[in-house]
Amino acid sequence: MKNKIIINNKISDFNKVINVPGDKSLSIRWVLFASIATGKSKAYNLLMSEDVMAALQGVKKLGAKVIIKSKFCEIIGVGNKGYKYRDNLVINAKNSGTFARLILGLLIDAKKKIKLIGDKSLSKRDFKRVADPLTKFGAKIDLPRNKGLPLYITGSKKLKSINYFENRGSAQCKSSVILAGLKSNSETTIKAKKSRNHTELLCEYLRLPIKLKIKKEYDLIKVKKPAKIKPLNYKIPSDISSSAFFIVLTILNKNSSLLIKNVNINPSRTGIISILKMMGANIAYKNKKKYKGELISDIFVRSSKKLNSINCPTKFNSGAIDEFLVIFLVAAKAKGVSTFRDLSEMNKKESPRLIWGSKILNKMGVKNIVTDNMIKIFGNPNLLLTKKIVIKNFLKDHRVFMTSVVAGLVFGGNWHIHDKDSIVTSFPSFLKKIDELKK
Repeated sequence: MKNKIIINNKISDFNKVINVPGDKSLSIRWVLFASIATGKSKAYNLLMSEDVMAALQGVKKLGAKVIIKSKFCEIIGVGNKGYKYRDNLVINAKNSGTFARLILGLLIDAKKKIKLIGDKSLSKRDFKRVADPLTKFGAKIDLPRNKGLPLYITGSKKLKSINYFENRGSAQCKSSVILAGLKSNSETTIKAKKSRNHTELLCEYLRLPIKLKIKKEYDLIKVKKPAKIKPLNYKIPSDISSSAFFIVLTILNKNSSLLIKNVNINPSRTGIISILKMMGANIAYKNKKKYKGELISDIFVRSSKKLNSINCPTKFNSGAIDEFLVIFLVAAKAKGVSTFRDLSEMNKKESPRLIWGSKILNKMGVKNIVTDNMIKIFGNPNLLLTKKIVIKNFLKDHRVFMTSVVAGLVFGGNWHIHDKDSIVTSFPSFLKKIDELKK
């Protein structure tokens, strides 16, 4: 079958330097900010994945001019007075929850009704959580299906400011409301549980009217409409979520080391590093620097001979929510019992990921106990597989696929992993990067 991969050999030891593609979160946010800027914005190392292409195609339909070159991408924005588009417009977000939820914030002043659709996986995700605050601004959002897609949005000429409490730790919901706040004439106030803060940092870098108060449990954000948004030229740093698979692969492989260049280590994204270090992983930052509000560093990783179990502090959850699947593989190899709590948000991703984490471990013969928001993993430092393992029917969740590949390469066995094309959403060159380590 062409759309599956078979792994029946463990990876050999390696000592390599690699670059991973641009950060997906920053790539999509660059597209959105560039689309409402006045003038021409340019991005280098933009992630050319299906999710980012959906964002580019979406803003192009909304009137922005998009020019894709071999080494960079340009967008000529429409300004912040509203997109210009034809009647009966349909925007297809495909698999991208980030684009789908954030673009809704920029459409609260849409003059004509717009239909938003997505693929099978995205259509099952909860859009009521973002529709509720956006309707308070004055936009009209119709959710014909149970919370999911398709939905219809029509903006308002008389936008109100709102007070919004984001208590889930959802950066997508928070960012959608921040972007909506850039459309409203009066000040919008957001009290938000800790989550990734790329949108706030970009607003600060662009000197938009945003005020931040960082508190222990929550952030307080005030935002209002700017006179205009200046263009954003950006060299997108590498994605720590994509790097995570190679970090774990190196930790679990014998006699190996890896240097990953120029990675975004925004503190709201580095939960995986904190967790793995607590478990005994050999990870170090090299050449740290700040770039347009974001922390950037090379990440050096070495094989870890002894891994400890962890009672994972929940304060790391929001900063590692996309990486827990691959973290569970480290727990499978660690000595002792690891516990991860308050992870119900994992089941609201592209697939029910907490459930899939347990499924993968069960297939590997690793004892675990899972509930709707917690998993307990009984590690085995001598774990070595010889049996056949089939991974399929996972709603084409790219992280399930890539986690399974890492497991097959370090634990052995005969792995048949379906839906190879799932990686096009976030990391199209993933398997080529794996091959780089084998050379």
